[in-house]
Amino acid sequence: MQAPASTEDVIDPDARTPAYAWYVLSVLILVYILNFVDRQVLSILAEDVKRDLDLTDGDIGFLYGTAFGVFYALFGIPLGRLADSWHRVRLMTLGLSLWSVMTALSGLARNGLMLSGARVGVGIGEATASPSAYSLISDWFPKKRRGLALALYSSGLYIGGGLSLGLGGLVVQNWNKAYPVKELAPLGLAGWQAAFMAVGIPGLLLALWVFTLREPVRGQSEGFASKVRPHPFRDFLAELVTILPPLTLIGAARSGNLLRNVAVALLVTGCVCGLIALGEPLLQWTAVGIGVYAVYSWASTLRRTDPPTYALILGTPAFLLTVLAYGLNAFLTYSVSFWASPYALRTFGVSESEVGWVVGSIGASAGFLGVIAGGWAADKLRTRHPAGRLWVVIFGAIAPIPAVVAAFTTRDLTLFYAMLFPAQALASCALGAAAATTQDLVLPRMRGTATASFFIGTTLIGLALGPYLAGRISALTGNLATGVLSLLLTVPIALIAAIVASRLLPASEATAHKRAAAAGEDF
Repeated sequence: MQAPASTEDVIDPDARTPAYAWYVLSVLILVYILNFVDRQVLSILAEDVKRDLDLTDGDIGFLYGTAFGVFYALFGIPLGRLADSWHRVRLMTLGLSLWSVMTALSGLARNGLMLSGARVGVGIGEATASPSAYSLISDWFPKKRRGLALALYSSGLYIGGGLSLGLGGLVVQNWNKAYPVKELAPLGLAGWQAAFMAVGIPGLLLALWVFTLREPVRGQSEGFASKVRPHPFRDFLAELVTILPPLTLIGAARSGNLLRNVAVALLVTGCVCGLIALGEPLLQWTAVGIGVYAVYSWASTLRRTDPPTYALILGTPAFLLTVLAYGLNAFLTYSVSFWASPYALRTFGVSESEVGWVVGSIGASAGFLGVIAGGWAADKLRTRHPAGRLWVVIFGAIAPIPAVVAAFTTRDLTLFYAMLFPAQALASCALGAAAATTQDLVLPRMRGTATASFFIGTTLIGLALGPYLAGRISALTGNLATGVLSLLLTVPIALIAAIVASRLLPASEATAHKRAAAAGEDF
């Protein structure tokens, strides 16, 4: 049952937001900054990693996007469910510790396979962050301020991405200058390896700070204490069985869905084998195939084990179309932000340190301003129309196009830098709007799962495919600009998805409680 929260726990939506809520949000922003420092630092290190480990652009795209993104998305599902039923602060503390250790271990990689394994570990650890943070923020901030709060949290993405380039370039340049002969350096590390360690180790200190945060009552911003499932770790393990092949077959057998599950697995395997036969990389498409199959397996199990959550997330077209629309936005923006530094190094012949600080500063400031402005605008538009936030998503899909084209076709360094700012600012405005939309469509107890579902779009669609495809097309054509600009072909699909979602959203949000009750939710 959902019982009223005690008076002292309830947040009056018309009252001033408590100071402690802003304190929690500040700490969560720091976590997200470090999240993207550790995730994005590979961009400025890419040229050195390619040289030392004998990799291609496609390999680098795989390491940055697919190796990280597939497991980030998949483990986000059971970890999102754990965030819905266990102590979110403790979960984030454990995850932050894990991804920090794995980032540092990336600095010990001696080949592409070792670095792939470390990137997988980073992805699993980082999968704890946003489901926990979105759920915490939604309990500390009332609905009318949630878009801005989530946008402020999301700004850590751009600040962290920017800092990673500057810090990574600085460490590489100074390390290589101090130790020009790699064999004489401490532990025999190259500059790029030292950079991984330099950004990974501080996360262990931040984890201690996160551990001190207070856990809020679930549903307090809505005025009631939301019911949670009583066996969080049992549910987590049961959820893990639904996404981790070949354990998925056990879950499918238990649910009586074995034959259909095997049929889907064979279909996906056939598609992957076909791509490999055409000359596509084994690891890339095997990882994507695992991701697609695992999501199907999880969705089938969720439909059986938690019908109300399935109904409000995977059974709601407005939710799915919002995820698709922003996933395709991320498809392009992840590629632009990752490949901008290697493109500048190759095209303009500038130093890693200069590119790191300039491109990083542009990305941080543009992303921060864009996501904050987008969150503010989304909240304002939401007061005028239930689908107002999706208008910002539509804007974010089309507005950056001219700047992206200009940046990756010019031969003038100054114009390249100048165009990166509007390209990233205009694209980033959609993030807070899309995230808040998905949170509004579900009940408080479902927020972690909703966040994990949202990030499936931004990772399996955006992160696992965008940077890889740009790198793959670059390797095939010998032109990195062609690789990045080819991704613009997906913009019409994003627009159609966002427009249709905006038409469906008002009714979907208004009937959420009724549909959950019809699916068996006990209010």
